[in-house]
Amino acid sequence: MKEHQTLGYHPGKTSLHQLNPTSKLLFLLLVSVACMTTYDTRFLFFISLFSVALFPFAKIKWHQISFVIKFITFFSVLNLVAVYLFEPEYGVQLYNSRTVIFTGIGRFTLTQEQLFYLFNLVLKYFCTIPLALVFLLTTNPSSFASSLNKIGVSYKISYAVALALRYIPDIQEEFFAISQAQQARGFEMSKKGKLTQRIKGTAQIIVPLIFSSLDRIETISTAMELRRFGQKKERTWYVEQPFKTRDTLLVLSAIGLFLLSLMLFKVNVGRFYNPF
Repeated sequence: MKEHQTLGYHPGKTSLHQLNPTSKLLFLLLVSVACMTTYDTRFLFFISLFSVALFPFAKIKWHQISFVIKFITFFSVLNLVAVYLFEPEYGVQLYNSRTVIFTGIGRFTLTQEQLFYLFNLVLKYFCTIPLALVFLLTTNPSSFASSLNKIGVSYKISYAVALALRYIPDIQEEFFAISQAQQARGFEMSKKGKLTQRIKGTAQIIVPLIFSSLDRIETISTAMELRRFGQKKERTWYVEQPFKTRDTLLVLSAIGLFLLSLMLFKVNVGRFYNPF
């Protein structure tokens, strides 16, 4: 895979690559649900450190995820700003305390409680996004599809998931190829160009890319129907990965973290950890 590709399976020999895809998916889902439902800062901070530490452990390079990280960071900052603008003292209501740091214009004041609430939102991003990226970059789509089918998911759905995971790098490859062609014709879309020009160029690429993707999906669907895909209730798989002890331990640890998040509801008498 080329360096500019940001998502998609990257073969490797790390322990994360060797884990069963189903166990990794269960871990991702359970931990993500736990992080989304709780606002216990201690729990979120621990999961955030663990999630970020998985990048070097999986030998994931910065160029593989830089575009996605920058893209998500941009919209995350917009979300935080929007949360503050619409309700600048929401944290005060949550924690039943008000410690003013800076008094602004009208209702726009900066409080420790609001900053603490926004900090928890940031931690939620650090909890879930790295886990999802590590899952995508270390999971073989074919092996993942066979594992899903093994635990009872329809092989049609499993095959659709595998196609989606394989199609992500293709879309990126086509996007960057069109971008390079545009720049070769004199339309600057690199960092040297103006932001408005880059946004306009990206929009001009995305629209036709969506339509070409829909045409490709129809072609693949027709080809699969001609080969009588889905006519039988079961199918065999070229790639099938059995559950091992490490996979069982991973699922048990995910269940443990999920139960811990539920216990924190009782400890904190609700979803929010209140240090004030």
